[in-house]
Amino acid sequence: MPIEAVIFDCDGTLVDSEPLANAALVECIAPFGLRMTAQEAMQAYVGGKMADCVADLERRLGRKLPDSFVPQVRKRTAEVFRARLEAVDGALEVLAGLRLPFCVASSGPMEKIELSLGLTGLAGFFSRDRIFSAYDIGSWKPEPGLFLHAARAMGVSPERCAVVEDSLRGVEAGMNAGMQTFWFRPNGPVPPSVVALHRLEDLPGLLGQTTSAEAQVGSNPQTRRLG
Repeated sequence: MPIEAVIFDCDGTLVDSEPLANAALVECIAPFGLRMTAQEAMQAYVGGKMADCVADLERRLGRKLPDSFVPQVRKRTAEVFRARLEAVDGALEVLAGLRLPFCVASSGPMEKIELSLGLTGLAGFFSRDRIFSAYDIGSWKPEPGLFLHAARAMGVSPERCAVVEDSLRGVEAGMNAGMQTFWFRPNGPVPPSVVALHRLEDLPGLLGQTTSAEAQVGSNPQTRRLG
């Protein structure tokens, strides 16, 4: 069945944010007496929602964290992003040349998604109605709700959508939604129904497309920068 739309995850798929975000988390939890590495945090929390992350941190600590903890993590993460965040290799070229409708669907809050896309030069590829946050619909990966919502908004049936994800939770969400799922840089066994995607630049070919050499930012109606 031909693919008619592509749903991209944001963190770790379009923007290289996971090491930075988890380093900020580790920095913020250290004063409470919990020592962990950014790699340990990534293994535990990538693709999940903040509430689950906080619950796990509290379990490890054996006590509740203050209400100020999550705002502190968000603030520190934004500071680190502004200083160091970059797009994933190939993201700009793939979005500029992709000849299918596409959107971004993330477990992060809308403010974080828009900041990430803006800092990395990718914001102009997505109009506001093509950015979807789990916080807006109350459904987090591996639940399929976010991806199904994105498909409905684009007017494409789930089985004709492709999902591009970097986390196991996101891959499971794509499979649960009945969508063709691509696991970008897989870090574990790839389910038989999932396609391993080792370079973002390979996506158009796997979708049966070729990215033309003359493809330029702005050539696709979705790629025009918003005023």
